[in-house]
Amino acid sequence: MKYTQLGRTGLKVSRLVLGTMNFGPQTDEPTSHSILDTALASGLNFVDTANVYGWGENKGRTEEIIGTWFAQGGGRRDKTVLATKVYGNMAGDGDPWPNHDKLSALNIRRAVEASLKRLQTDYIDVYQFHHVDRRTPFEEIWQAVDVLIQQGKVLYAGSSNFPGYKIAQANETAARRGSVGLVSEQCLYNLAERRAEMEVIPAAQEYGLGVIPWSPLHGGLLGGVIKKEVAGGRRAEGRSADALANTAVRAQVQAYEDLLDKHGLEPGETALAWLLTRPGVTGPIVGPRTAEQLESALRALELELSEEVLTGLDEIFPGPGPSPEAFAW
Repeated sequence: MKYTQLGRTGLKVSRLVLGTMNFGPQTDEPTSHSILDTALASGLNFVDTANVYGWGENKGRTEEIIGTWFAQGGGRRDKTVLATKVYGNMAGDGDPWPNHDKLSALNIRRAVEASLKRLQTDYIDVYQFHHVDRRTPFEEIWQAVDVLIQQGKVLYAGSSNFPGYKIAQANETAARRGSVGLVSEQCLYNLAERRAEMEVIPAAQEYGLGVIPWSPLHGGLLGGVIKKEVAGGRRAEGRSADALANTAVRAQVQAYEDLLDKHGLEPGETALAWLLTRPGVTGPIVGPRTAEQLESALRALELELSEEVLTGLDEIFPGPGPSPEAFAW
């Protein structure tokens, strides 16, 4: 396993991040525990979740599954860098009561205590804001987080789905308070979706945040979806199916699969390996439903892409270019 520092911190994390969103809704508890054990045995130490995972009436279920895994002992918690998130409404569907979501000091306090209980731990390594809260000032957010850090319940704070200007605003406010500020940003970033390169990733690099891309295969679109269709396997579903209905997108994905086939490369592993070459990226989040999918993701760590392949990928999926040159002279 390869490790790197998380942004400007001294925290060492694996270059792959184990995403757990499927634990509960699609992957049962025993299989989830097996995947976690395999990940830890491979040296993958960074585990990401969120308080809302489990979804619907089962919000929090994913954190509970991780908690019962920690409870088995064997150094599981001590070896794991644990990240979870706060923002989504944890009240029951249709519950009219306010203050059960977003980033008020009240909800942050309530949410972290609930997550700690579900996770069966007394601290969270990286506590992430799942989305921007336009109504709550960062002065209030950092006041709440600083208290949690002083209490030892949270070690670092991170963001998710923040635009570049909010990363700047958050960390400038933190600097005025003498607070640590954000140390990581989770953003949608992959070969097919490179807009983060314009503002988000440069802002993260400027302020010393590690970048943690989510959806590295773009909902399966970059995982060999056409190849699987031709072979008579699982057809594209959801976002991938919608995207492939666009003839231009389908031609782009076909060119991508043809390029990798020429070089004897697997699409999913290549998409992950490409992200590992990108400036500022700490490690992409992989969300395996099975042990086999985790093993495939781990192989990406050993994959070295040639300049010819990297150039070909840029030609098929061109980035937006730097800001402001991408939209100005």
